[in-house]
Amino acid sequence: MKIVFWHRHLVLQGPEGFLDRLLLGVLIPLGWLYGLVVLFRAALYRWGILPSFRASVPVLSVGNITAGGTGKTPVVDALLKHFLAQGLRVAVVSRGYGGSLREGVGVVSAGEGPQLAADLCGDEPFLLARRNPQALILVARKRADGIRTAVERYQAELIILDDGFQHLAVQRDVDILLLDGNNPLGNGQVLPAGLLREFPPALKRANLLVFTRCPEGTSRPQPSRLCAEKPFFYSRHVLASEAISLAGEVVPLTSLETKKGVVFAGIADPASFFEALGAKGLRLAENLALSDHVVYDNQLLKRLRSLAEGADYLITTEKDAVKLGRTDFSVPCYQVPLAVQLFDEEGFFQKLHQLIPGRDHDPE
Repeated sequence: MKIVFWHRHLVLQGPEGFLDRLLLGVLIPLGWLYGLVVLFRAALYRWGILPSFRASVPVLSVGNITAGGTGKTPVVDALLKHFLAQGLRVAVVSRGYGGSLREGVGVVSAGEGPQLAADLCGDEPFLLARRNPQALILVARKRADGIRTAVERYQAELIILDDGFQHLAVQRDVDILLLDGNNPLGNGQVLPAGLLREFPPALKRANLLVFTRCPEGTSRPQPSRLCAEKPFFYSRHVLASEAISLAGEVVPLTSLETKKGVVFAGIADPASFFEALGAKGLRLAENLALSDHVVYDNQLLKRLRSLAEGADYLITTEKDAVKLGRTDFSVPCYQVPLAVQLFDEEGFFQKLHQLIPGRDHDPE
């Protein structure tokens, strides 16, 4: 766990000493090697040497070019809500990262809410199914199989491919690429020397760019010259004004301001969640940053119970809460929903509808 945070600090803040500089010097050639492998793989798909599945319905991909932390789940959630409101039968197909399902297709929701446990399907698909019980949510390591199931068994009219920018085994009609508005390309280096999953020219594959985590009223990032002609939009992630306990009790965040809390999060960028809670006026005595998709085993639960001693409550993300039980702690444990706010929501969906085949009209 400490290695993960040390690595993010190294590649985002830069080396601080001789050993850091030495290690980064070793990682950079490894990053170039990894980047070349990914580049060659993309070329094999482009040349038709590796097969790529074409669905019979439009496929939208939401993904990123960096490793974690751009906020894909709130964006997928916003897309789901938009298309469901239009009366479309829309399905999200995910790899189910962090879940234990290895073979076949897992139907997380067939339009009636979650049917699989979070530890089986992954925390993000479970969360999407809980937020949108009428949606189709499927997980599959071979995402083409998930799409076939969604279309043939459940008559899906539109597919949202979760974390699909690098998944070239499925052809997509629209690639929505998310970039962190605070640091779009990290240090510009490919893993493990940076956070990039592939070389920056891959940006050209995107059809639509969304900069996330952009504060209002400040200078905003601009697309690089590699994708300057692409339509782009700005967004920010906002915490709800209410918290929900594991038992389902809803309380305003303001009611927690005078109490002593302990916060924990197993997401790609826990610090951003901690800072957002602090900005809401919460008094947080302890914070515990965990690895993304962490498993809440007995040892970790014991550690959290120890941290909670002397505190009035625990607080975490929705993504973490789906893996916890209502009786795990002796003090209330709250989750705070997170949503994406597009600064030009109307313009974004108008452009998106223009890009989707057969849907070049304005959204209703």
